[in-house]
Amino acid sequence: MDAQLLAFVAVAAGMVALPGADFTVVVRNALASRRSGLATAVGVAGGLVVHTALAAAGLAAVLVTMPALFRTVQLLGGAYVLYLGLSGLYAMRRRATAGTAAEEESEGRTPPGAGRSLRQGFLTNALNPKAPVLFLSLLPQFVPEGQPPLPRTLLLASVVVLLALVWFPAVALLVDRLGRWLRRPRATRVIEGGSGTALTALGLVLVTGPLLH
Repeated sequence: MDAQLLAFVAVAAGMVALPGADFTVVVRNALASRRSGLATAVGVAGGLVVHTALAAAGLAAVLVTMPALFRTVQLLGGAYVLYLGLSGLYAMRRRATAGTAAEEESEGRTPPGAGRSLRQGFLTNALNPKAPVLFLSLLPQFVPEGQPPLPRTLLLASVVVLLALVWFPAVALLVDRLGRWLRRPRATRVIEGGSGTALTALGLVLVTGPLLH
């Protein structure tokens, strides 16, 4: 493994581990159940596969150079993240107004199915407009001069996907491991409120903010 590739692995690991919409959705669903958290984590990695394919095909460059198309993706991604955030805030409010321990135990405790969790993770990542910019700005810096760009780009992109397949399932398993404490009514409300607020803020930034490139 060459030094340039090792440097990329370090940089990519930091990027993947950086808290954002992907991290928040994985934590929230892992709080519902281990299966939901792991399915969400796999969905996030699936979204990265899409970005990998786009980068390899050169379509990411087209997306970034077409403001209208880029803005459309930005709005779709922002709207979806905003929906997830408002759903979390609604669930927190519903718990807070449940009234009795029995109601609180039954309200909103049904974990999302694996298919729904997988879809949430996938869409949260696939509709992230920052990803194409990130792939285009970062990957070329680690392609050695004189080497064919496509094989190296695929290798680097695959590293990102593999790191996601390690990091996000690890987060889901950790949350599930701490579930005894995290699933207490008060802790659940705090986490749902925090994740809901974070996702809502991210969604509003994407929907109302300027182009990210």
